[in-house]
Amino acid sequence: MSVAPHLQLPPTDRVLSSRTGWTRAHWEATADRMLDALTPYATPGFAQYRLPGRGSWSGVVSDGLEGFARSFLLAACRIAGAGGAVDPALTERYAAGLAAGTDLRSGEAWPRLTDCSQQMVEAASIAVALHETRPWIWDRLDAGVQERVVDWFSGFVGGRTWDNNWRLFQVVSEQFLASVGAPYSRSDIEGGLDRIEDWYVGDGWYTDGDGRNFDYYVGWAMHLYPLLWARIAGPDGDGGRAAAYRERLSRFLEGYQHFFGADGAPVHQGRSLTYRFAALAPVWMGALADCTPLAPGLTRRLASGALRHFAERGVPDERGLLTLGWYDTFLPSTQPYSGPASPYWASKGFLGLLLPADHAVWTARELPLPVEESDTYTALPAPGWLLHGTRHDGIVRLVNHGSDHNPPAPEAGPDADPDRGAGEDDPHYAKLAYSTATAPESAPHALARDVDGHLALVAPDGTPSRRRRIHPLRCEGRVAASWSAARLPGDEHAYRIETTSVLHGPWEIRVHRVESPEGAVVREGGHAVADRTSPFASSGPDWALARTAEGLTSAVVALYGWDGGADGAAVARDVESNAYGPHSAVPYLRSAPRPGGRSVHVSLVVLSRDSVHPEALRTAVRVRVDGDAVVLTFLDGSRVEV
Repeated sequence: MSVAPHLQLPPTDRVLSSRTGWTRAHWEATADRMLDALTPYATPGFAQYRLPGRGSWSGVVSDGLEGFARSFLLAACRIAGAGGAVDPALTERYAAGLAAGTDLRSGEAWPRLTDCSQQMVEAASIAVALHETRPWIWDRLDAGVQERVVDWFSGFVGGRTWDNNWRLFQVVSEQFLASVGAPYSRSDIEGGLDRIEDWYVGDGWYTDGDGRNFDYYVGWAMHLYPLLWARIAGPDGDGGRAAAYRERLSRFLEGYQHFFGADGAPVHQGRSLTYRFAALAPVWMGALADCTPLAPGLTRRLASGALRHFAERGVPDERGLLTLGWYDTFLPSTQPYSGPASPYWASKGFLGLLLPADHAVWTARELPLPVEESDTYTALPAPGWLLHGTRHDGIVRLVNHGSDHNPPAPEAGPDADPDRGAGEDDPHYAKLAYSTATAPESAPHALARDVDGHLALVAPDGTPSRRRRIHPLRCEGRVAASWSAARLPGDEHAYRIETTSVLHGPWEIRVHRVESPEGAVVREGGHAVADRTSPFASSGPDWALARTAEGLTSAVVALYGWDGGADGAAVARDVESNAYGPHSAVPYLRSAPRPGGRSVHVSLVVLSRDSVHPEALRTAVRVRVDGDAVVLTFLDGSRVEV
């Protein structure tokens, strides 16, 4: 694919960047285009950027502040990275915005910082941007404006935030107050930093608040803000905490490098995906904090690959704007708190510009991603994930046995409801698998059927059970397992579904032990594939396949326990339900109505850009069930017992 011409990029450099062709100049040009495109939407004093698109639940003024704050972070990376040698109009716009936004008489003043208000999120971006651009903006503001800015930030002092990554917004903002000699609360800062210790689960992983909340917030918030705080506090003011943060980030990046496909796409999982290449924030922070395990050429290859991936697919759009979506506008992948300027948290993906132009990440030759050199298998026990990438097609798949975005289960006896206190299942967390080439079906009309990436009990009226709270059992090597409770309408019983995933080459073999009531059908869905045109679909009695025009194929093959007969496999189609394209399709298997009790079902799940022959795959794995044990034997002679 070609990069959209409106980006006006310099020529590619295939000597320095043999994989992507992109250099620092491409990053600067992209940042400049994105910043210039915002100016038509600025209020007269540049305190707000009121962008087109659906508003958030916080209102138009808060959304306008969001436009200022998040783009200010992008501008700060550009200004500081160039040592101030940028178009003077850029620094002037944001200096003017600071003056107008804190002036109650300006007609475009920012809302005051109050407990748990959206302004707290935006204040943190402003604090970081002011710190990084101090010689060019803060130091040149007149004393009256500085006093008003301090007064606005003072709303944080003693304030209450949501008990998750928001604690860190207070930490960095009050540290900025401390750095300019303004009143602040040391207990607010220490309390926020102490609180995230409760959420550190080891191996470089945090959960975002209580529960099993694993997603990109681990990288672009839980790792990022503590080290941004350390940059503001300085080496003499971090109390020794920064050393621990650097060590944790280094461990995190060892696994995180495997989240990106050969085409630069990040795995499509979790909330706030409209932030897109903000997923690069921890990669750049590893280099900024000198704690990355990645070689300089690999850091740039990974980052440039991701940014170019989106640029080739129309991000930013023809106006130079980031829309609410993934590639095109797609509101089902957003949240109610997402406003038209929310995507500009993607500014975090430009933190690498803070590194000088002669830093090794900009001067070293690009190195290949892990998935470009060999098939990869990565077990991440903390979140309960397996990653597997295939060199021949560059796809990375995430098998999910641990992240559900639900609060922790209340302490209770063995007969307690395993889903007590859990919310609704979220398609960006509840699926068994995600990838760099697919997105879950997430529009409301598709959620009602809930076919893709899900093992469901289906009631006689067609209602599927949901996967809400995930209870991890195992995650090591190429095997992960978990269980969840399934419920059907009018039945108070919670039926246990236990699933083990085994990786072998490009395949995932799923072994399910299922409890079901009489009359229920067991249904298994593969990956949803989506495109601008309707995917090809085909099925047999024990397999189903969907393939896009570009050759991305999703298939499921029955290996054991599926007795659906002629109706045992099919492809579900939908429209306007997938972030990857308006036409989507999901292959699935289904059993005959069950007599009730316990049963075992084994399926083979494929996502590949290679040719897929489902009939042949039936012979690729031999399955033997012996009581509670399932033995899988592969063509190469290897055996796995589940």
